[in-house]
Amino acid sequence: MDTAESALERAVRGYLDHLAVERGLAANTLASYRRDLRRYTEFLRDRGRDSPEKVEEEDVTAFLRSLREGDEGRVALGASSAARTVVAVRGLHRFLHREGLSDGDPAGAVRPPTPPRRLPKAIPLAQVERLLEAASIGEGPRVLRDRALLEVLYGCGARISEAVGLDLDDLDGESGTVLLRGKGGKDRVVPLGSYAWEAVDAYLVRARPALVGTGRGTPALFLNARGGRLSRQSAWTVLRTAAGRAGLSTAVTPHTLRHSFATHLLEGGADVRVVQELLGHASVTTTQVYTLVTVDQLREVYVAAHPRARGSAPPARGRLPSQDEA
Repeated sequence: MDTAESALERAVRGYLDHLAVERGLAANTLASYRRDLRRYTEFLRDRGRDSPEKVEEEDVTAFLRSLREGDEGRVALGASSAARTVVAVRGLHRFLHREGLSDGDPAGAVRPPTPPRRLPKAIPLAQVERLLEAASIGEGPRVLRDRALLEVLYGCGARISEAVGLDLDDLDGESGTVLLRGKGGKDRVVPLGSYAWEAVDAYLVRARPALVGTGRGTPALFLNARGGRLSRQSAWTVLRTAAGRAGLSTAVTPHTLRHSFATHLLEGGADVRVVQELLGHASVTTTQVYTLVTVDQLREVYVAAHPRARGSAPPARGRLPSQDEA
């Protein structure tokens, strides 16, 4: 390995160490950054940039263009994936400049592509209930575990990694809450409804002892057939199986239950700031996208119910009247 490669790799390694130790990024996020930056350093080497100091803004711009158009047999990335990669590149150069490892920030003026705004996918409560009932089909410890897992995912809006990361000590039956370990090492305490608690209690009393007996003992709440902690992949399988049994035509993912949790709360009158805390969003802006879903539903109800709303198109936007005109 030549000196140029070593310099690039050292720069990336230092940045990743910073993200892991000082920023506390989750392992999955770090893996994404590592993969994106590996593609970036390979691109720079092909352009003859043998050190971070020699990278120019045009290099970063060309890299973004290559992401969108594809290069060297790579598949072109969509706006969302390309934007994520550019965020990693911008963070790297910002870090190197701040640490005095480069004279400037060649990525500072490069803006990631704006992905199309997509509304979160949520399913109606009736479909959630069908999904939960489908998870209860059958006999044995894993059936009780699967129902408890899905009840927790929907009951507190947990991410899949947060749900499978739960330990027994994270449950507080007296207060009716659970401790979720979120992104970036940010913990939050959220309430869990009575239906979810009943499912968890049934699992703890009638199923978990049989599962834990097959392993070496673990504090994990949700266990696999060998007595170890249930993996994210296995939790995905649980959900897909239940969705298939429920006959749901919509593609259901763990995040579907999280989106449904948030949407149903807002429909029920919950304040967006409260939902922000429950979801563990750092910014309320992230949570406010859910309000677009409920606004669409409100509009449908309005058009269907208001006597002067049917069949009318919204007026063209013109100049708003001044205070004097008003």
